[in-house]
Amino acid sequence: MNVQQLKHFVTVAETLHFGKAAERLNMTQPPLSQSIMALEREIGHALFSRTKRKVELTPFGEQWLFHVKNTLSSLNALPDIADRLSKGESGTLSLSFISYAGYNILPRIVSHFRQRFPAVELVLQEATSDLQVTALLNEKIDAGIIIPPGEGKLPAALEYQNIMSEPLIAAVPQSWLDDGKIWMTQGKLCPRFVIDSPLIIFPQKAAPSFYELVMNYYQENGAQANIIQEAIQMQTIISLVSSGIGIALVPDSLRHLARSGVVYLDLLEHPPKLDIGFIWRKDNKSPLLKRLHSLNEQGNNSELL
Repeated sequence: MNVQQLKHFVTVAETLHFGKAAERLNMTQPPLSQSIMALEREIGHALFSRTKRKVELTPFGEQWLFHVKNTLSSLNALPDIADRLSKGESGTLSLSFISYAGYNILPRIVSHFRQRFPAVELVLQEATSDLQVTALLNEKIDAGIIIPPGEGKLPAALEYQNIMSEPLIAAVPQSWLDDGKIWMTQGKLCPRFVIDSPLIIFPQKAAPSFYELVMNYYQENGAQANIIQEAIQMQTIISLVSSGIGIALVPDSLRHLARSGVVYLDLLEHPPKLDIGFIWRKDNKSPLLKRLHSLNEQGNNSELL
């Protein structure tokens, strides 16, 4: 069975006349008849009932015609599908992201990507930065959204592209503010209050760059952090703050994450700046990956911010 035979079958089924079908196919009638008979022998069923006066589809032929037309339609679409795949206009792209990206940059990335490339399926998976690096090196995902490793710590096989930077702010128990336990100047937290307060933070292994950024802030203010609890989910960290056990330094965009019992306050002096961006394997030449990068090209990423 071949595509040509299937086209012969459909043409005869549409005309119900071997002579007219042969004319439409630019061939003579005998080879067309032989093609149909060979097809019937191969599938083990008669497709047409033939008399001297007319040709009709058999009940089997009527049902098989539907499937053959769908098959030919799919085959005809293959060149267009190949073209769209090569241009990064269809296919599947797996994208991991750190938890806090879900509160700022990720929704905008997904929205803009779907508007531009509606035929592409985005497979999203939340993961910490360290797990994303491992997944990329093992070719389990196409790209990630992470807090970048420190200078010289990015594996040679990976590439990083910054999307945005934002200052850290403090998530503080509302009860502390109500009880007058918070030291502020001009509506901002004094460094001394921050470094004297119990701290809730990501584990160093899960988010080494974020952990280092916060620890450097404490060192610059002449103190060591009093870490009272670690947690790997941003929402869990904020929930722990609401319980009143300590404060957390979090990205500025999280101030929009409303939570009863939590107030977000700016840091008074030189708040640390946190970077976030795309990461991917250098050897991944996928057109879909290029489409993702196009959202963040210089002069074009303003729509993501």
